[in-house]
Formats: sequence, structure tokens, C-alpha cells
Amino acid sequence: MRISVTIFLTDETITPAHLARELEQRGFRGLYLPEHTHIPVERTTPYPAGGDLPPEYGRTLDPFVALAQAAAVTRRLALGTGITLVAQHDPIDLAKRIATLDHLSGGRFTLGVGYGWNVEEAADHGVAWRTRRDLVRDRMALMRALWSAEPTGYTGEFGGVRASFAHPKPVRKPRGPVVGPRTLVGGAAGPGLFAHIAEFADGWLPIGGRGLAEALPALRSVWAEAGRDPAALEVVPYAVRPAPGKLAHYAELGIEEVVVQLPPAGGTEVLRALDDYAALLPGGTGQG
Repeated sequence: MRISVTIFLTDETITPAHLARELEQRGFRGLYLPEHTHIPVERTTPYPAGGDLPPEYGRTLDPFVALAQAAAVTRRLALGTGITLVAQHDPIDLAKRIATLDHLSGGRFTLGVGYGWNVEEAADHGVAWRTRRDLVRDRMALMRALWSAEPTGYTGEFGGVRASFAHPKPVRKPRGPVVGPRTLVGGAAGPGLFAHIAEFADGWLPIGGRGLAEALPALRSVWAEAGRDPAALEVVPYAVRPAPGKLAHYAELGIEEVVVQLPPAGGTEVLRALDDYAALLPGGTGQG
């Protein structure tokens, strides 16, 4: 099983370059970074995990800038977002940023797509909360048009783009309806989410990985009904805290990659956590 990591990189933590070098040297698969542009002080939206919102949410580095630094000092390490808040971006600008990072890293980028949870953060970007999922779907379609091999226009409910010359292109070739880099959609299990995954993604990025055994049959059914190749579906449990038997359980479900959570800390603490997780890597002695 491939073991990747995620971490809230901030202005107070280990740097992207330092962490990326350590991950590649130790044999970890990839590095996924979250995104929050800002956290409004006056906020009524509850933290999804309960309790107070951890301070690192308001100090998060821009994931694309941080991943570009990580790409520059590595050659094999996969790079991804977990997740990109697509609704909070201009899609033409975002398409260029994604394609550039994917091109410069040699096709190592994974786009993790998310719908967001912080109403106030989204509102400052002009996002209407009720229609944000439709907005994300629309913006993904617009970006696919820009990533297409030939100039392709798009007109949607929330915006459009003329047929344009737009380079570089993402490295991966189109697969089924998916155009662009490897794309995974985050969110809670449900028919709406699964429909979006089957429409424009390579798979699912479920946070924590709970309830997968119950959810996977429904996802696979929606995927098959959309005419997608059953063997191509990817499910990548995200922000996992390994426990005895957990990785073995994932393997039984056919899962090939897991993203484990690192603490938002300085170099010493983060490298200590990597030493603990090293037992999970191929050839290690841990059971997850």
C-alpha cells in the first residue's frame, strides 16, 4: 500500500522543501496540502470536528506555492491538494495554476476537490452557500475545456470561457469524461457526491476513512451506471490516524493509497512522526 501524508503547513511549521526531501528519502508516496485563504474572526460556522478551531487553519500556506517548492527539490514525490476550495477561485486562473504545477512537476500533481465547510470564508469570496456544489461542478467543466487538447469553449450556469489557446496542458491523457490531472473529490458519502465523482473525477478522497465498507458499494454502483471502468476507480482515505489493523482493512477493500496525518509542527516533531509512520511503508514492520 502506498503511504502519503498530509499536514497543515504554516509560517510556524517545518518548511515544504525540508519536509518534501525527507518524505522522498524515506519512501513516502506523496504530500497533500489543505487550503484556507483566511478564517474570519466573526464566524458562526462550527468546526466540523467539534470544539475550537485549531489555530493552524488561519495560518495555512497557499498550497500551490508550497507544493511548487516541494516539487523543485524532489523527483518522485507525488504532490496534491487535500483539498482545493474550487468555488473560491477564478476558474481560468486556477486552471492555469494547476496545469503549470502539473507540467513543471512532470505530472505528479493530484487535484483534491472540495466544497468547503466555512460559510463565512466562502461568503468573502462571493460564494452563495446553497449553490456552491453546482458552482464547483460548473467550474470543473470550465477548467476541463481549457485543459482540452484543442481550443474548446464552455458556457455554464455560473460562467464561461471562449475557445482559447491555453498551455501548458496537464500531463495525463483524458480518461473517460475526465480531462486534467489526477482528480479526487472529498466529502461525505451520498448520492450527490458520488454523482460528481463519476462525472468529473478519478475517485474519492474520504476524510478519516470511516464507514468505507458500507459506502463503497453505492459509489461503485453510481460509477458503473455512468459507464466508468470499475478498475479505474480510486478511493484514497485522507487524514487517517493509523490504528492496529486499519491499513489491513483498507487493503481488503481494494484501497491502494492512504494519506496519514502529520502534526502541524516544527521539524523535530514532524520528523519524529515520520519515524513512527516508517513502519507502515513497504518493508516496514507495522500493521497500521
